[in-house]
Amino acid sequence: MCGRYATTRSAGDLSALFESYDDTEGRLAPDHNVAPTDPVPVVRMDAEAGRVLSAGRWGLVPHWSRSAAGAARMINARVETVATSRAYADPFARRRCLVPADGWYEWVRRPAGGKQPYYMTPRDGSVLAFAGIWSRWESLLTFSVLTTAAVGELAEVHDRMPLLLPADRWAAWLGPADDPATLLAPPPVDWLAGLEIRPVGPAVGDVRNDGPGLIERVPLPEERVEGEMTLF
Repeated sequence: MCGRYATTRSAGDLSALFESYDDTEGRLAPDHNVAPTDPVPVVRMDAEAGRVLSAGRWGLVPHWSRSAAGAARMINARVETVATSRAYADPFARRRCLVPADGWYEWVRRPAGGKQPYYMTPRDGSVLAFAGIWSRWESLLTFSVLTTAAVGELAEVHDRMPLLLPADRWAAWLGPADDPATLLAPPPVDWLAGLEIRPVGPAVGDVRNDGPGLIERVPLPEERVEGEMTLF
């Protein structure tokens, strides 16, 4: 996962979709170009309130950290090591969350030079849920997105992808960790077939840019080289 995604639904819409209490207090805004350390919505469990929609900062800071300076380097946790890593093992065991998203971005090197950004998003416009883990550092709620080996056509874009959770896996992810292997399984290939791999313009490469224009489809350059990836 390259480190950019989009999340544009309102807190009210997300609360309804995830059947959660809205605790964001108006602190979030639509963002078509989420970058590390940005504040975004997460869905987590609270002992008293049940599912809660909260504002979290992307980039987990372990509770024992002396500062939050390294958060931008901890935006992703690999499924292969999340249960054993010093920084991630405790959040994975006890503080898992869902990270609502419209889609995410990756960059693919062109045969003729330069990189082409792609936006991966459901064809039907439904919400995505990345598997996440969260922690509190002082008063700050922070989180990481889990990544796994890319599956199907997504492997042509990048060798990693966020661990995507279909709706029927949300409750298990937020519940007790009875079977970590099952929790960390990739989604079915036929479910992933519902994702569009959409070429988009270069503006998304600048974190200062935002807006719906970033996710609009653009024509690809005429680059068809024998043996290259079929996305071109």
